Amino acid sequence: MRNVVCIGKVIAGAASSYHTCVILADGSVKCWGTNLLGELGLGDKLGRGGKPGDLGDALPTVDLGTGRSASALSAGESHTCALLDDAEIKCWGANDLGQLGLGDKQSRGDGADELGDRLPAVSLGAGLTPSAIAAGSGHTCALLGGGRIKCWGRNESGQLGIGDRESRGDDLDEMGDALPFVELGAGRHAVAIAAGGSESCALLDDASIKCWGANDAGQLGLGDTDARGDAPGEMGDALPSVMLGAASHPVAIAVSAAAHACALLDEGSITCWGTNDYGQLGLGDTARRGAGPDEEGGALPAIALGTGRHAISIALGGGHSCALLDDASAKCWGYNGYANLGLGDFEHRGDQPGEMGDALPAIELGQGRSVAALVPSRVNHTCAILDNGAIKCWGSNGLGQLGHGDMQSRGGRPGEMGDDLPAVNLGHLVP
Repeated sequence: MRNVVCIGKVIAGAASSYHTCVILADGSVKCWGTNLLGELGLGDKLGRGGKPGDLGDALPTVDLGTGRSASALSAGESHTCALLDDAEIKCWGANDLGQLGLGDKQSRGDGADELGDRLPAVSLGAGLTPSAIAAGSGHTCALLGGGRIKCWGRNESGQLGIGDRESRGDDLDEMGDALPFVELGAGRHAVAIAAGGSESCALLDDASIKCWGANDAGQLGLGDTDARGDAPGEMGDALPSVMLGAASHPVAIAVSAAAHACALLDEGSITCWGTNDYGQLGLGDTARRGAGPDEEGGALPAIALGTGRHAISIALGGGHSCALLDDASAKCWGYNGYANLGLGDFEHRGDQPGEMGDALPAIELGQGRSVAALVPSRVNHTCAILDNGAIKCWGSNGLGQLGHGDMQSRGGRPGEMGDDLPAVNLGHLVP
């Protein structure tokens, strides 16, 4: 009798607007949700997760190539990228603007024989090794050896940081050595990257943050609404750092798909800027921050997380924000129209006084369970990887993105969270 080995343990995840992907303990990848452009990487256009029988052993793994496994994932609006164990990047799904980095506009993953060994790795240039990947709505960035960055795909707002508005990766001879590096300033290099809707950010070696691209809501954190990176002379030393205050030392950066950004500081506090229509900045109002000269630096408050609590990681959805706290609990605030916050109702949080801190409940994910990582989508659903390696998702589910075998949203009514919220069934591997 053959041994049955459970591979349902999730070690990392990524969620787009309408699909979700995870890396399992053996380095394989499974995705579910919408699939109109091949973003699930299954060689067809059939959605998964919305019907009984879609999940578990019936859900195939993504073919990454012979002997290959994934070490990191990032999901854009309709494309998915994986950093592989051999330090190559492969992307699949939508490619109308070159976001897959393959020198054309042809989607991958929506037809037979487009994945696995037939799917080329992204060409980034001779001798360059990627260490991190960040997918924006229609663009993608890679952190490379030496702390350098290259970005490709959509570029209408300068989110590629190249000094123009021309997309890259959608035509021949635009990738590899021909793709310019993002200029970060003399002597500076990046230690982390993040990509949003039409903007990108980097955490630098001197504990500063630089952001470029669209800035209509002040999401670049520069005290104005002028885009950066879309014209010559705006990058490098000419690009100011985000104004966080002289005593602030960020250790992580997150950017949403809907024009806001947050920094995790070294003492465990969080500060956010950009659009704030639903309280996603967590400051008890709906006033945007970062668009005026008096809205940054010392004028940008830290978010109240609760008595004695501090954050160890941050993750942003479209109009909501989430933090993993030091007690392995999770809190989310901002837009809640689809129960994105998982609090048993549809009321936004953080847009009025008295809704944050101790007044903001932690998300209930089951008795005895704690949170290992948060995976909010680019729009209206959220997932959490738990201490036992299971993944639970809540919020909007019109395309099966929660992975429950139906299209019923979860998290907005009593009896839908905690032990009542099922974990995604990811199946078993039979050697």
